[in-house]
Amino acid sequence: MGHRGTARGSRRSGRNAFATQFGPGLRRAASAALLALAPFAAEAETLGDALAFGYEYSGLLEQNRALLRAADEDVAQAIAALRPVVSYAAQASVGAPLGGLSDYQIDQSLSVSAQMTVYDGGANRLAIDAQKELVLGTRAALVGVEQDVLLRIVVAYMEIRRSQQFVSLRQNNVRLITQELRAAEDRFEVGEVTRTDVSLAEARLAAARSLLAAEQGGLAQAIGEFRAAVGRAPGDLQPVPLADVPATLEEARAIALRNHPAIEEAQRNVAATELNIRRAEAAVRPQVTVNGRLSADLEGNESASLGLNVGGPIYQGGAIASQVRQVMARRDAARAGLHVVSDNVAQNVGIAWTGLEVARASDVALAQQVTAATVAFNSIREEATLGARTTLDVLNAEQELLTARADLISSQVDETIATYRLLSTMGLLTAEHLGLAVQIYDPAAYYNLVRTAPSALSEQGRALDRVLEAIGD
Repeated sequence: MGHRGTARGSRRSGRNAFATQFGPGLRRAASAALLALAPFAAEAETLGDALAFGYEYSGLLEQNRALLRAADEDVAQAIAALRPVVSYAAQASVGAPLGGLSDYQIDQSLSVSAQMTVYDGGANRLAIDAQKELVLGTRAALVGVEQDVLLRIVVAYMEIRRSQQFVSLRQNNVRLITQELRAAEDRFEVGEVTRTDVSLAEARLAAARSLLAAEQGGLAQAIGEFRAAVGRAPGDLQPVPLADVPATLEEARAIALRNHPAIEEAQRNVAATELNIRRAEAAVRPQVTVNGRLSADLEGNESASLGLNVGGPIYQGGAIASQVRQVMARRDAARAGLHVVSDNVAQNVGIAWTGLEVARASDVALAQQVTAATVAFNSIREEATLGARTTLDVLNAEQELLTARADLISSQVDETIATYRLLSTMGLLTAEHLGLAVQIYDPAAYYNLVRTAPSALSEQGRALDRVLEAIGD
């Protein structure tokens, strides 16, 4: 907790310097941000509402969904390599003997040719399977992006709630110190305290106003981050329940190793490289193709041919063997990458779990601190009215109570964020797992349309055109 307090203290010191240099402008900006928030204040908004809106309107998710569709097309192109390739050629030429240009002749011809690979050692089939593995890996990467988007929204949501409560604390602090200043002035008038007590209260009030302006600036920044993360301004943000998490660290790690999208993506990359090794080895096998050709000219001459071609490499200077070794090296790198990713996932789960445990322990201790500081402040304030305590004693007690309350608020926010961060490290921070009220994106829908590699003129091809037009709109 000491580290978190130090970070928070340095952040506030930075805010104080900023407020000192740009005080009036900062207050105007903070006021403008709060006014911009006002139209949404009447409408309650839950974390689920923010997550649902951000999920549906995230540009980052749209970008990666488009990349997934591009990967789907790689499968269609690999399938097309197994099909006949039909092409046409038209030719026209004019010929005449030298010196007799009037005696010219026009030759025209039209030909249609087709070619199909009937055997390639399984290379094309292996290419299809490898592309399918890469598609599945890209789907896993999309889930990882989804988790990043949703976690950013959670953090942005909770940071606004933190800042709002900090602003409320600072406003209350200003009111209390203002009361203490008036009390000190009254007691000074009757000779119970010195001018020093009044000056101390005035200094504390000025500092409290500065800190209030800094917290309002922090709230304005938090609102800006919410807009960037969600895509719109926040409403009246409601309290957030803690997410359900496993009871033990071991259980959380086991879930992560089964479900985290980064691990699945790495596994798919390993599978794809294994297939690519077999594909590279198939290059030494013979290739058999069938060729056909039809042609005709203006004179009615027609011809047709059908051929069978068989060929393969004999010696290529060691290039094929080098390519096989290269793909094997990539396979080894992918396997090592899988181990690294698995270790990182397990480590991240442990870090998130520790953060959650620290926040939970801090909540208990800080709640006790707030209770004790409240009793102390009320007692010292009462004693000050009897002349047993100075104004400085009251101000110090109030500051201790304010710090305890701020630390408790921050710890509670940290605990909530920690539960969702733990879900993310486990691979469970998804719209489907959270049960968001959205249309869950189906990564297989587009793939099912293109996996048979339909032509542009087919009914399925026209359906694809309509889908892409709808996506573009």
